[in-house]
Amino acid sequence: GCHRLTSVWSINQQPMATGFKKGVDFSSAKLDGKNLKIGIVVARWNEKITNALSEGCKKALVEAKVDPGAILELKVAGSFELPFAAKQMIEKEKVDAVVCIGCLIKGETMHFEYICESVSRAIMDLGLSTGIPVIFGVLTCLTETQALVRAGLPNETKKTHNHGVDWGKTAVEMANIKNADKLF
Repeated sequence: GCHRLTSVWSINQQPMATGFKKGVDFSSAKLDGKNLKIGIVVARWNEKITNALSEGCKKALVEAKVDPGAILELKVAGSFELPFAAKQMIEKEKVDAVVCIGCLIKGETMHFEYICESVSRAIMDLGLSTGIPVIFGVLTCLTETQALVRAGLPNETKKTHNHGVDWGKTAVEMANIKNADKLF
């Protein structure tokens, strides 16, 4: 039946659910990537973080049987450049999916908000307009520590999870959905 989740408050005064596992459960996903070609476009801005995310993504792709030679990585200056580079990869390399990896960390100005909105919209629009899955792998964090946690890197909280792994699995799952003759 239904379970009632109780709410607790974290140190940041953000509500947190208890009895709930955060993240994606890929146990029912089709993660066979043996005939797929996957692109990864990586921003060099906040490179320590984006490199770790890219490595996690590539690890998940190889674990899903994507041939390492069929994983194409292209580096660009920043997150704003990700959608254009992803479009070029779709058009020129005929990939089955593209993962856009970037890391935006809030500073003192509105720049963060403008870039987050523009990049998010462009990545979504690109996937819809091309019919090729374009995976949103852009961390949008308020602090460097939040980014380190989500890239699976050492940090003061001792918590880590490399979201690049999830994005790699998502790319395989979505490419298989795109390539399927029928969904049901």
